[in-house]
Amino acid sequence: MASAIDHIDNNYLAGIEFEHDYTEETRGLREILNVMDELVDKVWYNRHQNLIYSINEGEIEIVPKGTERYGNHVIHKDILDSAIKSAERVEKRYEDVGPWSDFEWGMINGKLSALRWVLGDEWDMLDT
Repeated sequence: MASAIDHIDNNYLAGIEFEHDYTEETRGLREILNVMDELVDKVWYNRHQNLIYSINEGEIEIVPKGTERYGNHVIHKDILDSAIKSAERVEKRYEDVGPWSDFEWGMINGKLSALRWVLGDEWDMLDT
């Protein structure tokens, strides 16, 4: 039978073999973790930029270290200084840190969510 099919169309069986025998290798854990680290850094960086924007708009107040005020409308100076240093490291480490369109943000967050899901987290786990 195979020889008869080969006689009629010698590429037909090769195509079927390719379709049924071809398998892609999955990514290794190290590669997945490296990509997750990059995505976490970029999501964190965007959130940091939003924090800086809110500070500049007067929505968040910078308070001295040790001040006993907490909440969404204050940030302690020492924490902000550490965050600024971390943001500089992210800028040096990656060529592209945004800004991104809503579509690109959807892709970044979707990739992070999917990779975390593959490794056992719940869907939509986007903590940074």
